[in-house]
Amino acid sequence: MIPGIAEAGCDEAGRGPLAGSVFAAAVILPQDFRCETLNDSKQLTEHQRYALREVIEREALAWAVAEVTAEEIDRINILQASILGMHRALAQLKIVPEHILVDGNKWKPYIPDGDLLEIPARTVVKGDATYMSIAAASVLAKTYRDDYMLRLHGEYPMYHWDDNKGYPTPAHYEAIRQYGITPYHRKTFNLRMNTCK
Repeated sequence: MIPGIAEAGCDEAGRGPLAGSVFAAAVILPQDFRCETLNDSKQLTEHQRYALREVIEREALAWAVAEVTAEEIDRINILQASILGMHRALAQLKIVPEHILVDGNKWKPYIPDGDLLEIPARTVVKGDATYMSIAAASVLAKTYRDDYMLRLHGEYPMYHWDDNKGYPTPAHYEAIRQYGITPYHRKTFNLRMNTCK
C-alpha cells in the first residue's frame, strides 16, 4: 500500500469453470485496515469468506463487484473478460483510485470515463496473498460468484452447480454428456471430458 494514496485492489473469480460468468471486484481499504484472517479466498473456508465479506463491505472506503457473462467470454476470451470485469468494477467505485493493484501478470490500461490519463497500475503474481486490498477483492469476487452459481443451480440442478460452481468435475462433464449444454455454458471451452485409453 502506498501511504496517502487511494489504492484499489482488483481480483476475479471464475476463470476456469465451464459455465457461468466471471466475476471481478475492486476494493479500496482504509490505510489503517487490519484483518489477520484476510487472505487469498482460495485458502479460506466458505464460512470465513462470507464472514469477511461483511467486514469488507462495512469497513472498505469503496468496493464494487462486476460480472462478464459466458456469452461475452466466448466473444473476447477469458483473459480479456477477466480484465474487462476488473475495469467494470473500478468504474463502479464511488472513489476514483489513484493507484491500482492487480492480481496476476496481465493488465490493460484503465482510463476512467471523462479522463485522459490512465490510472497507474501494478500487477502482482499471487497478489491476493500479499496485499489486503487484493485479498479483499478476491473474497468479494468469489462469494458473489458463488451466490450467482447457486441461483443458476435452481434453474439447472442436474449440473450440480451448487457443489462444483461450474468447474470441470466428472459429475459436471457427465451432466453435459447426458443433458447437453445450457445458455450459461462457455461454448469456446472444452466441454468434453478428456479420457485416456
